[in-house]
Amino acid sequence: MQSSPAIPDSPASLSIRPELGDDELNALFAVAWPGHRPAPFGPKLARSLLWVAAHRDGRLVGYVNVIGDGGAHAFVLDTTVHPDERRRGLGVRLVKEAGAAARAQGAEWLHVDYEPELDAFYRQCGFRPTAAGLMNLSDPDQA
Repeated sequence: MQSSPAIPDSPASLSIRPELGDDELNALFAVAWPGHRPAPFGPKLARSLLWVAAHRDGRLVGYVNVIGDGGAHAFVLDTTVHPDERRRGLGVRLVKEAGAAARAQGAEWLHVDYEPELDAFYRQCGFRPTAAGLMNLSDPDQA
């Protein structure tokens, strides 16, 4: 695990692949995503290429997960920032750190599900919009 040192009044410290428990992840997701239902994160993390966590004063305040295809492509999932930490650049820092770590592991492309209302955020992270297809596997009429 790599860590950035925390100093008073500094940005939250970022860590790559730190140990994270279900309780702290579910607590972050509960305040960041209304309607979040607690779930085990172990199976997700076990299949991840990497994840980046942000801590301030010992509290998890940000998280992003990256999955990979074993080759050139990696995918950003679950970018989550505590509401108290939003609009301070933490989400951009998390995604950029995740991208650098994925590149170090051989990824050449970083993908994200592009939501138009988050265009400014994605562009700050370095993404550009592209056409993509999506199939809803939970809908029997599509799958």
